[in-house]
Amino acid sequence: MNRTGRHAAEQKLSQSGFYADRVRVYPKAVSGIARDLKWAVLLFCLTVYYTLPWVRWPRGPGRPDQALLLDIANRRFYVFHMEFWPQDIYFLAGGLILGAVGLFLVTSLAGRIWCGYACPQTVWTDLFMWIERRIEGDRNERMRRDAGPLTFDRAWRKVAKHGAWLVVAFWTGGAWIMYFTDAPTVTVAFWTGKASMPVYGFTALFTGTTYLLAGWAREQVCTYMCPWPRFQAAMLDEQSLIVTYQGWRGEPRGHHRKDAAAAAKFGDCIDCRACVNVCPTGIDIRDGVQLECINCGLCIDACNEIMDRTGGKRWLITWDTLARQKAKAEGRFERFHLLRPRTVIYVSALVLAVAIMGVALATRPTQILSVQHDRAPLFVTLHDGSLRNAYTVKIANKTQRDSVFSLTIDGLEHASLALAEQPATGAELHLNVPADSIATFRVLAIGRPTHLKSGEEPIHFTLHNTTTGETTRTSSIFIGPGTPVR
Repeated sequence: MNRTGRHAAEQKLSQSGFYADRVRVYPKAVSGIARDLKWAVLLFCLTVYYTLPWVRWPRGPGRPDQALLLDIANRRFYVFHMEFWPQDIYFLAGGLILGAVGLFLVTSLAGRIWCGYACPQTVWTDLFMWIERRIEGDRNERMRRDAGPLTFDRAWRKVAKHGAWLVVAFWTGGAWIMYFTDAPTVTVAFWTGKASMPVYGFTALFTGTTYLLAGWAREQVCTYMCPWPRFQAAMLDEQSLIVTYQGWRGEPRGHHRKDAAAAAKFGDCIDCRACVNVCPTGIDIRDGVQLECINCGLCIDACNEIMDRTGGKRWLITWDTLARQKAKAEGRFERFHLLRPRTVIYVSALVLAVAIMGVALATRPTQILSVQHDRAPLFVTLHDGSLRNAYTVKIANKTQRDSVFSLTIDGLEHASLALAEQPATGAELHLNVPADSIATFRVLAIGRPTHLKSGEEPIHFTLHNTTTGETTRTSSIFIGPGTPVR
C-alpha cells in the first residue's frame, strides 16, 4: 500500500472509532472503608520501600551490613542472613514462581485486589493524586480549571504540582539505587558529586519513569500497558470475590421522588454517578465485570456515602461473588466457596513450591567444585609411560572463614595429583581458599588408564572441606592416545 493509501486507511479507521483520544480521568476524593484500607497499605508499602535500605544486618568484619543488598558489582545478593551467589540464580526463578502462583491464588479468590492496593503503580499513583488534590483541588475544581483559560492561578498550581511530583519521583529513584549499593555511602557520594555515572543515570531514569507513569499515564498503565488485566480473565470465576453492583436491587435507576408511589417504581440506584466519579480508571461498575476494574472498592465508599445521605440501604455496590449475586436475585442463599478446584490447585502448587524452596535453602552447598580439562595439550606421555592430563579446577568457598580443601581423584590406576607450579605429586592435594571467594588452580593428574574407550576414561574428583566436613564430587575425563582432537 502506498503512502496515500495508508493515509486514507488511517483516516477511515479513525473515523470509524478504532482510534480515540484519551478521555482524561478526574477521580474524586472519597472516604470510607476501602479508602482507609488503601491509605494503610500505601503507608506500609512506602515505609518499607524507603526505609528498608537503611536497615542494618551485621555479617562480620569486611562484609556489607545492609539487610537487603543486591550487590551486582561484586556478584552477591544479601537478604538478611542469607547470601546468594550467581550460581544460586535458580532461587530467583523459584521466587518468581512463588510470586506468580501466589498472585494466581489471590486473583482467583479476590480478583485484582493486588492491583487495587499493593501494586507499585497503584501506590505511587495514589500518592501523586493526593498531591494533585492538595494543590489543585478536588475533581470539580480541576475540571473547571483545565477547561478554562490559562491564568496565573492555574499556572502556578500546575508548576507546583509537577514540581512536587518530580520531588517524589526523585526520592523514588534515589531509594531504588540504594538497594544496589550501600545506602549511607551512596547517599553521601551522590550529594557530594562523587557517585559514579551509573548512579546518577539510573536515578534519573527511575525518576523519569515514576513521574511519567504515576503522574501522566496513570490508568493507561493499568488498562493498556499492564498484561495482568488480560490474564485475570483466566483466573476469575463465578466464586471469585470482586467489587460488584447489585443490579437486582438497584435497577431500574431513577432519582428518588417524595411521592412514595413514584419512588417504589425505581430501584435503590439514583443514577448519581458517584461511583464513576471516584473510579481511578474511569469505568462504570454498574456495567458489570470489566478488565479495567482494579478491585479497589472506592466506588463502594462513594455509593455508601450517597445511600447515607438519601436514607437508602448501604452496600448497593459491594464485595461479593457472581454466584452469590445470582442467588440473591433469585431469593435464595449461596455461601462462599473458597475451596474449589482452581484454588486447591494453586494452594497445592504454592505449598509444593515453598517446600522445595525451603529444602533447597536448607541444604544448599557451601562449596562448589568445577573441573575443566585443558585443551592444549590434551595429554602428555611421561618417561615412565604414564600419562598426564591438566585441569583447571575452580573451588568456591561460600563460608565466611578461610578453609583448607582436600582434593583427591579416583577411577585412574596409580593416580597422583600435583599443582602445575609445584613438582611434588601425591594422592591428595591441600588447597587453601579464602572465605567468600573463588580460587582457581591448575591441577595435573598423572596415572595409567586401564580401559580407554575412544581415547577417554571417566574419572572423579572429590573435594573435602577439612574445616566443615562437607564433601563435593564431580566427574571429568582422562584422555590418552587415540583421542580425536575436538
